[in-house]
Amino acid sequence: MKIAILGGTGPEGSGLGLRWALAGHQVVIGSRQMEKGQQVAAELQAQAPAAAANLSGMDNLSALEGADVAVLSVPYSGQERTLAGLQEALAGKLLLTIVVPLGEKAARVWRPPSGLAAAEEAARQLGEGARVVAAFQNIAAHHLADPEHVIDCDVLICGDDKADKQVVIELCAAAGMRGVDAGLLQNASVVEGLTAVLIGINIRHKIKHAGLRITGI
Repeated sequence: MKIAILGGTGPEGSGLGLRWALAGHQVVIGSRQMEKGQQVAAELQAQAPAAAANLSGMDNLSALEGADVAVLSVPYSGQERTLAGLQEALAGKLLLTIVVPLGEKAARVWRPPSGLAAAEEAARQLGEGARVVAAFQNIAAHHLADPEHVIDCDVLICGDDKADKQVVIELCAAAGMRGVDAGLLQNASVVEGLTAVLIGINIRHKIKHAGLRITGI
């Protein structure tokens, strides 16, 4: 697939992009500024020459051209602004959001004033027919850029369309993780909140990689 990572210059977006490129997907690192997207893509190419042909960098709008999947990887504060400029280009595309809303105290669960999950807000903003799936909210980003590192964490996936969630399950596998269907998009509010819980666990136990495993499957 061709995967456009919107705001993909941060550690989580670029780390996932590197893993997907190594798995054979065509990955475009998007940014508000084309130069920044190209710079990060070049850094990833240098880090993993085996994936270099599958990596490129562009501005967010250009990255979406011909993409099969779009990945929203921006801070929550930039979500509405980013989507506002891309609504037409995202029409009919699967949007995988990894956005997490965090408050001033990151270890305390905080929800947007709307009462919705960030993923639900994205779907509402994109309007009728939006294909939004939420995943990867609970993954420690600093390990993603090391393809040799085994991510000891399941990925909880929330969305309203089973086929779209299956695509994301396959992307989880391509990145070296197990994806678990966690229900409808409204459940993303709980999954997003778990990120704050994990941050608190990391702080209290002086670690960096607390994660979640679903047993019994």
